[in-house]
Amino acid sequence: MCHLFLRPLGSSSDGSGANRLDLTGGGGGNWTIVTKTSSFSAPRGVPDYVPPGSAEFVAVRDGLVHAARLAGYGHIELPVFEQTALFARGVGESTDVVSKEMWTFADRKGESFTLRPEGTAGVMRAVIEHGLDKSGQLPLKLCYAGPFFRYERPQAGRYRQLQQVGIEAIGVDDPALDAEVIAIADAGYRSLGLDGFRLEITSLGDETCRPQYRELLQDFLFGLPLDEETKRRAQINPLRVLDDKRPEVRELTADAPLMIDHLSESAKTHFEQVLGHLDALGVPYVLNPRMVRGLDYYTKTTFEFVHDQLGAQSGIGGGGRYDGLMAELGGQPLSGIGFGLGVDRTVLALQAEGKSAGVSSRCEVFGVPLGDAAKQRLVVLAAQLRGAGIRVDLAYGGRGVKGAMKAADRSGARFTVVLGDRDLAENSIAVKDMATGDQRHVPLSEVVGVLREALIAGH
Repeated sequence: MCHLFLRPLGSSSDGSGANRLDLTGGGGGNWTIVTKTSSFSAPRGVPDYVPPGSAEFVAVRDGLVHAARLAGYGHIELPVFEQTALFARGVGESTDVVSKEMWTFADRKGESFTLRPEGTAGVMRAVIEHGLDKSGQLPLKLCYAGPFFRYERPQAGRYRQLQQVGIEAIGVDDPALDAEVIAIADAGYRSLGLDGFRLEITSLGDETCRPQYRELLQDFLFGLPLDEETKRRAQINPLRVLDDKRPEVRELTADAPLMIDHLSESAKTHFEQVLGHLDALGVPYVLNPRMVRGLDYYTKTTFEFVHDQLGAQSGIGGGGRYDGLMAELGGQPLSGIGFGLGVDRTVLALQAEGKSAGVSSRCEVFGVPLGDAAKQRLVVLAAQLRGAGIRVDLAYGGRGVKGAMKAADRSGARFTVVLGDRDLAENSIAVKDMATGDQRHVPLSEVVGVLREALIAGH
């Protein structure tokens, strides 16, 4: 942010040490331009969304939430920080999220808290604490949106404060519910006009086949020349080794046994039914048997939405089933499935496709008063229009007609209404269509209805 001050030469210094540029005015007066640059900026890796671009952010977030609302998901508002132990137990201590990426701090009493790195563990805590799982209305369907935090190296599409929309469906283990969750994400993306993404999906098995597969995978990994850190990861959670992005590790694990080939009959049937429902819903997908999500609680259905035009940070959202998580956190042994969709990443994906979402104009009608009496009447009219659901702004500050009309043009409004003393006397108002330049006078008593109908027709 930069502030500009004009000061005549010879005035006393403000002691700021700001740079000065001498100018000789056309009227013979000498002036100094003093620039002061703010010493404050957003934290590294934390994006600002400001008008007009923020309209796209809001449209993406609201569009993804709306898709969940249509399926009956109710809103849940969560704290942005929780006890650190919640994430260590819920997410998994062997994950990069817990071991490397959490923002953790101690309060004045020495208790450890962490800015939330993901949403599911916090939702489970809230469900258990408030007894929402005991209402008898299962599946419990919840939706949330907001910032999440990861301490990692900032880069394009990878932020330290990231924005997500998430849903959780808790209490019913039904392949049709898995398909519904995935279809909601797919519908949310498509409602925004996004189409250059793909859904990758696999199954990570259940408690009847995971232990045997874990042992089989560890036997394979312990026979490889892995570095010490990777060996430690293979000991704690061998699946995480398959998610290693280093080329040398991926080459070593190219022939590793895959969970999809060692599913129990029940897990295999479950997965086949999920795919069958997706086929019936017309949701396209690609099988990715090497997929390993970055959180330890996933079981059975696991999925990710990928957009290749985003480069290395190609994931725009994902999720899966987490059948043992609630019991792990001290609740009932209920199943669950959910997703987290990246709002920031979705905005970037739309831009990569040359598309946009949302309305960049801040208002639909802009009011220009000519005189104090007209301003008083326009303030009331603006309130009436807003009551009718129309976005309205006015020319404040006593601007002249020329300046006020420039402000109307910059606002992006579809219509400008101009009110002067003569209009008041005639009980009418001038309405100008900013797209065509056409102007007409409308009775003040009818202008709200006229503008509302015109805006509806224009949409």
